[in-house]
Amino acid sequence: MRVVCALLLAMFAASCAPTLAPAGAMRVTPALAGDAIVARDGTRLPLRRWDADGGAPRAVIVALHGMSDYSNAFAMPGAVWAKAGITTLAYDQRGFGNSDNPGLWAGADVMRADLRDAVAAARARYPGVPVFALGESMGGAVLLTALASDNPPVLDGAILVAPAVWSRADMPLSYRVALFLGAHLLPGMILSNSAASHVVTITPSDNVPMLRALGRDPLFQKNTRTDAVFGLVNLMDEARRAVPPQPPPILFLYGANDQIIPAKPTQAVIAALGSRATAHRYARGYHMLLRDLEGEAVDRDVADWVLKLSGSQVVTAPEHSQETIMADIKKHDLRDGNPGEDANTNATLAGHTAQSMPTSAQDENLVNPGIGSKGGVAEGQVTKSN
Repeated sequence: MRVVCALLLAMFAASCAPTLAPAGAMRVTPALAGDAIVARDGTRLPLRRWDADGGAPRAVIVALHGMSDYSNAFAMPGAVWAKAGITTLAYDQRGFGNSDNPGLWAGADVMRADLRDAVAAARARYPGVPVFALGESMGGAVLLTALASDNPPVLDGAILVAPAVWSRADMPLSYRVALFLGAHLLPGMILSNSAASHVVTITPSDNVPMLRALGRDPLFQKNTRTDAVFGLVNLMDEARRAVPPQPPPILFLYGANDQIIPAKPTQAVIAALGSRATAHRYARGYHMLLRDLEGEAVDRDVADWVLKLSGSQVVTAPEHSQETIMADIKKHDLRDGNPGEDANTNATLAGHTAQSMPTSAQDENLVNPGIGSKGGVAEGQVTKSN
């Protein structure tokens, strides 16, 4: 009887399995082709680029955006890096922005393969120029797990910006159960944070005009399938455990005010990386570090690090709040696996403590990215505040 029940459960789970975006059917050499990166399976990944000022670049950064976002996430830092002589190549990852099958999760293996293809295409286009990869949030998880894979991209350096490393093991059991059931019973259900925002509001950045612009941007996803959230958490599980054996130099950046990725897993990953990474904590930084009000200072730090490794003269950054990382785990966070006496509060529904945006930001066009994996709504949603 137990065998029969197990088979029935397996058949039921398979019939409602999460849907993945279909891969291309071609086999081509990865290349930069105008406004796209052509991946090895022939899929065109929409490309935005910010070319280095003054001709040939001193370095190239291949940039990966976060969940619900797209390549335009690097418009602000890309402009800063261009002035420093760095070319930025940012592409829409599969299922995001202007790519095919928007909203469908492509799978972590495919996303890592696309990164390898983008790096190979950059090296072919810019022979002899140092090539770096930068991943923000979900993009950081893609990059970190790619570095730890059996076939890592060939890079001169890697930059992890608030990487998504909040694994199931760090989450309360209720989150894990809800995520599994939602992804397998209702994989195509569309989630928005319009309901959750009545319970809790988080602050992804202190740059309110930027958040409002994202709220009006039609390419910034405001709704997410449950199976895409499931895929994101699977990726975060991998990133949480990823320790690249022989990585290139790594720069790890995160903000002390990050309300998207908890401090505890972030600190654990930094500790696991050890001497493999140089980590910096920004006292006034939020999750969207590169686009915060002090984002330009962070952008210049990235440029300095890249140019130093490239053997070029660095950019002089203005004075700002950067600290070399020390043990700084928050005393208590509802996103941790042991929420304690606060477990029954409404705040745990969305996986964040209730913190409001500045008064001037409380409107319907304010984007609230990064809460998809934590409480049943996806990264990059519009927040309505009461």
